[in-house]
Amino acid sequence: MTVLELASRLGAGDAVRVLDVRTPAEFEHGHLAGAYNVPLNQLHEHARELRGATGAVVLICQSGQRARQAETVLRAAGMASMHVLDGGMKAWLAAGHAVRQIRPRVSIERQVRMVAGALVAASSLAALAVSPLFAWLAVLVGSGLVFAGATDTCTMGLLLAKLPYNSGAVTCDTESIVRQFLAHQSSSS
Repeated sequence: MTVLELASRLGAGDAVRVLDVRTPAEFEHGHLAGAYNVPLNQLHEHARELRGATGAVVLICQSGQRARQAETVLRAAGMASMHVLDGGMKAWLAAGHAVRQIRPRVSIERQVRMVAGALVAASSLAALAVSPLFAWLAVLVGSGLVFAGATDTCTMGLLLAKLPYNSGAVTCDTESIVRQFLAHQSSSS
């Protein structure tokens, strides 16, 4: 589903539910109003419950990659009526649409750029001043960034997401969120 399609459906008051599969910290940083946060790493244990959802469900993440993974998990569990938001939150924000923000923070993507840049700069300086062997760290980081770009996965981002700074201030009570998500369908039907 495109950003334009979702925005027009939400604006028209259609009974569309948004299931955000990003981490709680990313969700707190900014999400669509009314979205439900069930992180991808917890989706497997709730997929059977969610398969009973009726009506249009839109899966969203930062870029679309995790939402496509969530779609695979939910389809395997038997959920039929769902869409992935093309381009994810990046596309939503690029189109100038509003988000609800609980707690501002530096995005994982920006953190990856800062850490990778610092590692390359430090290892390059160390290669010039201490030993040429430090250049291998720059090669490793650069190769990791190329791999991340080619596969749309980022090991450094996954590791940074586990840091205490990046964990949500509010714990993600996934069971409660799933119950609310399923209850919403019966109240909007």
